[in-house]
Amino acid sequence: MLPCSGNVYDTNCPTRHVLNVLVDKWAALIVGLLGRQTMRFTALHRQIGGISQKMLTQTLRRLERDGLVQRTVYAEVPPRVEYALTPLGRSLRELIAPIREWSNVNVKDIIAAQQQYDTQALNEE
Repeated sequence: MLPCSGNVYDTNCPTRHVLNVLVDKWAALIVGLLGRQTMRFTALHRQIGGISQKMLTQTLRRLERDGLVQRTVYAEVPPRVEYALTPLGRSLRELIAPIREWSNVNVKDIIAAQQQYDTQALNEE
């Protein structure tokens, strides 16, 4: 599939897939952790609260397929598998880090806005 003509709003534009990676919470959390260090599956699973093993596996596979994560299997008994960001993955981490920081700074305002909205919606019923 070739890149679209730049119209990400077009249904057939493959750039939408890239945007899906940017807005996927599990992908963003995995990229953030792997930006710190190479990690094994179990360590990633322990660090990311709420992610199932199945979802972690699916997300890692998708990130590997997209060229963002490199999976290395070591010929040991038992086999050891490590995950690391590729150069492309590190460039994505550079974009995601400010979004994570923005989220931390603004979480109280977001929660307050949600509570205000929910209260107003209840009063309108």
